[in-house]
Amino acid sequence: MNSDETTLNQIIQFLNSIQIRVIPTQLNETTFLPGLQLKGQSILIDKDRLKYPGDLLHEAGHIAVTEASLRPLIGTPEMDNNWPNLGDEIVAILWSYAALRHLDLEPKVVFHPQGYKNASNWFIEQFTNETYMGLPLLSWMGLCNTEDFPVMKRWLR
Repeated sequence: MNSDETTLNQIIQFLNSIQIRVIPTQLNETTFLPGLQLKGQSILIDKDRLKYPGDLLHEAGHIAVTEASLRPLIGTPEMDNNWPNLGDEIVAILWSYAALRHLDLEPKVVFHPQGYKNASNWFIEQFTNETYMGLPLLSWMGLCNTEDFPVMKRWLR
């Protein structure tokens, strides 16, 4: 098993443990990120099309920070067209950083050079320097205490 497979399996095990189901499937349609599609509180994953295992953590962050009552609507026409909004995006990024720290993964697993509109290194630098944009919102959601971050109180909003 190569390191990407090991990392992917570690991420999948973690997500399943926090009630974000990862469902292996074949995705025929084009998806926003290669090999991933969100559906309610689940992530459909096509391992043959997935390019970066860390993308799974970022997408899980979107599920995790969405209100429980709205999670079933993710990936359906009933979900608000403005989802995720900018605040959701910021806290999903921060959530994914907390998750990679929890899993003892390198930041580049999530913040790979092909992601984040060429700002991956900037995110790594900010988080490494403990500049956590979005932390008040993540704390307001009840997921962490600001003074303990990146330790999370719970993983789902």
